[in-house]
Amino acid sequence: MRTKPDLGRFGVFGRAVSADEAVAIEALGYGAVWVGGSPSAGLEWAEPMLAATTTLQVASGIVNIWTGPASTVAEAYHRIEATYPGRFLLGIGVGHPEADRPYRTPIDALNEYLDRLDEYGVPPDRRVVAAVGPRLLDVAARRSAGAHPYLTTPEHTARARKIVGHNAFLAPEHMVVLSGDANHARSVARETLATYLGLKNAVTNFTRMGFTAADLTRPGSDRLVDAVVAHGATDRIAIAVTRHLDAGADHVPLQVLTTPENLVPALTELARSLNQ
Repeated sequence: MRTKPDLGRFGVFGRAVSADEAVAIEALGYGAVWVGGSPSAGLEWAEPMLAATTTLQVASGIVNIWTGPASTVAEAYHRIEATYPGRFLLGIGVGHPEADRPYRTPIDALNEYLDRLDEYGVPPDRRVVAAVGPRLLDVAARRSAGAHPYLTTPEHTARARKIVGHNAFLAPEHMVVLSGDANHARSVARETLATYLGLKNAVTNFTRMGFTAADLTRPGSDRLVDAVVAHGATDRIAIAVTRHLDAGADHVPLQVLTTPENLVPALTELARSLNQ
């Protein structure tokens, strides 16, 4: 049985933060910083955050298998593990066919990439797979610590838990807008969601979750926005994101949609309601 990563109840999803921001995030009780946007396979972006903190974990959310060679990723993983043992979690994924070439059968490509990581000695319990659909969730459960779904709902988390079983790690990302003005919050959310409504994999996953063509027509229905982006007062947001934990998640990386300079103040405000 693999050991589940212990990243605490909530983390922070987004960019690689500065050393000072990492210190503040750790002090607020967030267990991890997840760096999205297909970060560099050299993983050099993780080290300043790890060096500045003592318990904070750093994860990739995710290194893209088409652009990040397994050999480069493995070498970087071992470099970081030697200096900061047990504090880096490698998230990998297949990305989107619209953005990534060449793009072939995702399951085959992912399994081949995991084979290479095995050969290079990256332990399964220190890697996770970006997975939403059932086939990728199955691969994640069998060949890694577990799954890191993106843009999903607590209802999806409950179904994902049934697929991956009780022993797999499950860390669904959830977007957050700290605003009591629903119209403003939805407007901010739609700026981010607009990209995904044009991506085949994202639309397929939303459809699996029960959203209709009307929900997925740009700019996206209120029903869709409210399901995948928590907004309102901090106590209301805390209830919304905690539903993932209640549905079976081990850890929830929160993507706060705000300006870079407002990230730590927003996380500070939110932390008061999260009961970490």
